[in-house]
Amino acid sequence: MSAGSVANDVEDVEATPSSSGVLARLPRYEWSGSVGAILMAVSTFTPSLLPRAWLLQGLVAGVAAASGYGIGVLVAWFVRELTDWRPSPGARRRAWQILGVLGGALGLVSLYGGWQAQVRIHELVGVEPPAGYNSVLILLLAGLVFVGLVALARVLRRFARWVAKLLRRFIPARLTRPLAVVVVTLVVIGVLNGVIFRTFVAVSNAIFSVKDGTTTEGTVQPTASERSGSPSSLIGWNTLGRQGRDFVGVGPSVADITSFAGKPAMEPVRVYAGLQSAPTVTDRVNLAIKDLQRAGGFDRKALVVVTTTGTGWVDEASVDTVEYMYGGDTAIVAMQYSYLPSWISFLVDQSKAKEAGAALFNGVYDAWAKLPESSRPKLFAFGESLGTFGGETAFSGLADIRNRTSGIVFAGPPNFNTLWGQLVAGRDPGSPERLPVYQNGQTVRWAATPDDLGHPTSPWDNPRMVYLQHASDPVVWWSPNLLFSRPDWLTEPRGADVSPSMRWIPWVTFWQVSADLAFSTGVPPGHGHVYKQEYVDAWAAVAQPDGWSADDTARLRAIIQPH
Repeated sequence: MSAGSVANDVEDVEATPSSSGVLARLPRYEWSGSVGAILMAVSTFTPSLLPRAWLLQGLVAGVAAASGYGIGVLVAWFVRELTDWRPSPGARRRAWQILGVLGGALGLVSLYGGWQAQVRIHELVGVEPPAGYNSVLILLLAGLVFVGLVALARVLRRFARWVAKLLRRFIPARLTRPLAVVVVTLVVIGVLNGVIFRTFVAVSNAIFSVKDGTTTEGTVQPTASERSGSPSSLIGWNTLGRQGRDFVGVGPSVADITSFAGKPAMEPVRVYAGLQSAPTVTDRVNLAIKDLQRAGGFDRKALVVVTTTGTGWVDEASVDTVEYMYGGDTAIVAMQYSYLPSWISFLVDQSKAKEAGAALFNGVYDAWAKLPESSRPKLFAFGESLGTFGGETAFSGLADIRNRTSGIVFAGPPNFNTLWGQLVAGRDPGSPERLPVYQNGQTVRWAATPDDLGHPTSPWDNPRMVYLQHASDPVVWWSPNLLFSRPDWLTEPRGADVSPSMRWIPWVTFWQVSADLAFSTGVPPGHGHVYKQEYVDAWAAVAQPDGWSADDTARLRAIIQPH
C-alpha cells in the first residue's frame, strides 16, 4: 500500500462533490482505491485455521483494506499514465453511488458469512460458538486501522516529494523520483529497526526478565537430590528462572509413578540451568552436565535432552509421559536461553535458540559418548515450538540423528525450521504436506492423531523420529510465502479440524494466519498449538521400554489429561 502510494505520487480524487464545510476537512479517497479496499476487506471474513475474535478480525480487515486501497490506486495510476481516458464529473458521482450501494451490500453479506464461518470453526476445534460477532466493533476498528495506515502512506508520500524536490538541485529530474523512494524506504527501515524495534526489544526484555524472577504459586523448592535447585544441587534455586523452577519443582511423585507402574519407582532426575545460573551458554551447558552427573542422570535408563521455548518453558505433558513410561528411571535436562516468549524470541533470539539447542545436546552427547557403551542410557531429544527450531540445529540430517540418538519427538515445528522444511519438501510423491511421508516412513513420521503414526504400514526402523503437528496449528503453517504463493496444504484435502471452505487469497491469507497465531494456544488440546495426550503415543512409538503394551499407552493417556 505505502510503496505504491509513495512510488507513484498518485493524486487523490474527490470522494464527494462537496468542497466546503466539515466534509472538506475529511480525508479524500480515490474510487479505484476504495474498490480495492472493499474487496480486500470483505475477503478477510472468509475462514482460516482458528476462531477469530472481533479485535483480530477488525485488525486484519483494516490492514487488508489499506493494502487493497494502495493496489487500487496503483492500478488507476497506470491507467491514467497509459491512456487518455478520464471520467466525467457525472460519471464519478454515479460510480461513487454504485460503489456505496454495492459495497454496503457486500459488507453486510460478508459480516453475516463471516459470523457463520466463525461458528463452524469454533465447532471444529471444540469451542463454544459465539452468540454474536460484534459487527459494529469490527467495522469501527477496521475503519480506524484503514484510515491510519492510508494517512501514514500519505505522509511518506509527501516526504518523498520533499526529498525529490531537494534532489532536483543536484541530479537530473528523471532520477529524483526513484531515488527519493529509495531514501524514504531506507529511512523507514532505519526508524523501524533502529528505534521502534530496539525499543520494543528493550522494553520486552525488561518486562519479561522481571516476570522470570517470580515463582508460580504452588511451586516449591525441591528437597530431592535428583533435582536442580535442591540443597544438594550445584545450581541455585534462585537462578533457575520462573520456568526452570516450575520444571524442577513439579512433576509426578514417586508414589504417582509407582501406582501407575505397579512396582517400586525411582525419583526422576530433572536438571535445569537458567540464564542466571552461569554467564555464558558454554558455562550453562557445563554446569548442567556437572549437575546431571552429580544427580546420577547418566546412570538412568533414559536420558532426554530438551530444547526449551523462548522463556525456557518445558511442556510437562511430554516429560511426565517419559517419567511414567520408565518408572522414574529417567533423567531430563534443559536450559534457558531467553526471557522472551517464543514469538518475540523468533524475532530477536533466533541465534540464541540455535546456539543453545546445539550446545546443550552436543555437550550432553560428548559426556554420554565417553561412558562404556554397555552402561549408557538411551539418549533422546525433545522440543516444542521454537524448541524444535533450536533442537534441530544439533543435527546435520537424519543420518546424524540415527547415529547419535535413540529417538526424537518434536511438536508444533515452526514453518521456518530448516530440517523440517527439507524433509517436507522431499516427501514421497502423493503424500500431503500436512502429513508427509518421507522415504516410506523409514525413520521419521508426522502425526496429528495416534492413528497417523501407523502410516505408512511399512517397517519403521529404530531410532525413530516423530513430528507432531495439527492441521489447525498456525505455528506450523505461518510463512511469509503465504503473501504471494499458495501452499500445498491449501490445495490438498483439509485436516479434520480445518474448515473445508478455507481458501488461499493472495496477501489476505498471510494476515489471517498471522492473526491465528494470537489464538494458537487458546483452543482445546488436540487443536491449534496445544499438544498434550499426543505425547503419550509419540513417546510410545519412539521410546517405549521393554514390556510396554497398548493397554499401558491407554492407561497413561488417562493420566496425561488435558488441562
